[in-house]
Amino acid sequence: MYEYRKRTPAEQKALVKQRVMQGYPPHEPPHPIQDKEYYLLTATCYEHAHHMHTPQRRQDVLNQLFAMMQSPGVEIRAWTVLLNHYHLLAFVPNFAVLGECFKKVHGPTAVYWNREDNTAGRKVWYRFTDRAIRSDAHYYTTLNYIHYNPVKHGCAASPYDWQESSVHWYLEHHGREWLRDLWRTYPVRNYGEGWDD
Repeated sequence: MYEYRKRTPAEQKALVKQRVMQGYPPHEPPHPIQDKEYYLLTATCYEHAHHMHTPQRRQDVLNQLFAMMQSPGVEIRAWTVLLNHYHLLAFVPNFAVLGECFKKVHGPTAVYWNREDNTAGRKVWYRFTDRAIRSDAHYYTTLNYIHYNPVKHGCAASPYDWQESSVHWYLEHHGREWLRDLWRTYPVRNYGEGWDD
């Protein structure tokens, strides 16, 4: 979205034409792979604004995500909610339900935060993106990426310092040594490089 704005009108027109020819929506993130079991799902605040700047807002988003995803059978396996975006690693039995699930979380939070911030009509959320998980290695590297995300974005010195993260669930249920082994076996390296541009 942000790179699109930097292009000339002629370049924008050519890009939209190319996307349509490939079967993608003109101005939305495409969702070309919809038949896998696991996905990395990401939603970002519009313009990367820090709308989730309080622990309460982040926890509210997380609570609503679990409530909305549970009904259609989506199982959230890992999560982190930061100041301006969140990541979920999820089992998705029916990809078609995701749009409605996100809408049920993003719509009410946008209305509530705009009322709270006295900014009626402000655009709060951008659309969600997805990456299909291709293998066990991809799954566990994604898990590590999610847990490391607060450190990557300068929100915490350690993954264990960020409360709105599944690292605490994994620590309680699997232990620190299991998490260390996972990190050594499936390092993040340059996973996610360029995603925030």
